[in-house]
Amino acid sequence: MKILVATDKPFAADAVQKIKQVIDNAGFEFLLLEGYTEKSQLLNAVKAANAIIIRSDIIDAEVLEAAKNLKIVVRAGAGYDNVDLDAATAHKVVVMNTPGQNANAVAELALAMMVYAARNFFDGSSGTELLGKKLGIHAYGNVGRNVARIAKGFGMEIYAYDAFYPAEAIEKDGVKAVSSAEELYKTCQYVSLHIPATAETKNSINYALLEKMPKKAVLINTARQEVINEAELVKIMENRPDFKYLTDIMPKNDAEMKEKFPKRYFSTPNKMGAQTSEANNNAGIAAANQIVDFFKTGNKQFQVNK
Repeated sequence: MKILVATDKPFAADAVQKIKQVIDNAGFEFLLLEGYTEKSQLLNAVKAANAIIIRSDIIDAEVLEAAKNLKIVVRAGAGYDNVDLDAATAHKVVVMNTPGQNANAVAELALAMMVYAARNFFDGSSGTELLGKKLGIHAYGNVGRNVARIAKGFGMEIYAYDAFYPAEAIEKDGVKAVSSAEELYKTCQYVSLHIPATAETKNSINYALLEKMPKKAVLINTARQEVINEAELVKIMENRPDFKYLTDIMPKNDAEMKEKFPKRYFSTPNKMGAQTSEANNNAGIAAANQIVDFFKTGNKQFQVNK
């Protein structure tokens, strides 16, 4: 079996070595394509692959058509909207993610952004503290639960809304479950977004929802760019000079946001929530182990397509 690691944003060197070790120990062949700049390079590399490990790389119908021997794609991370699931299913290719492996890294970044916002972007002026502030976690998955865990250390009052996670399980963690997104935003000064980009969630973070937030509202987005209605975000920030937005996913209107709201808007230049050596290792090794397990035992535990 030929296992290809294909990453335009490479794993850390240590992670690559550990991934290779898992593959070598299984008796499979390790292939590497990293830092590529043209899609043609990826199309050429996948021709020989039986399995691919990717990060944010795009696996679309064209890539799948080129990969005649491909059986499985594993996205090293939680999100997988960079893979065309329907095309993968049509080509009888299993798609998996590695849920939870990057969760702590993303959660730490979310809390760092809250501190950055509370201290006025470290501009030297007097800021505020997180102690006693109400934090709303929108989607209580692996990252959301880690945000709650860390936020408890800051002494925040924590609320969560998740349409698919039982309220009693949220409450068991010492977090207050609310029954709707509207209630969450109305209640909390800080909201941390962790929803995936789906047909239902795209553009769902809009003016009607954001206007419900209390004074000195702070929205943190370490999830997906597509869930934000960017035009309506601009409108709320124009109408609410107390509103701050910090994101790990640069919006399409980044230049406009920087120009209009230089002291209330921040975006990382590249998505960096999972950019830690620990998360690199965890997600990459998990992806390699899942592929080995799939070929040796048929395990499809983390399959995300049908």
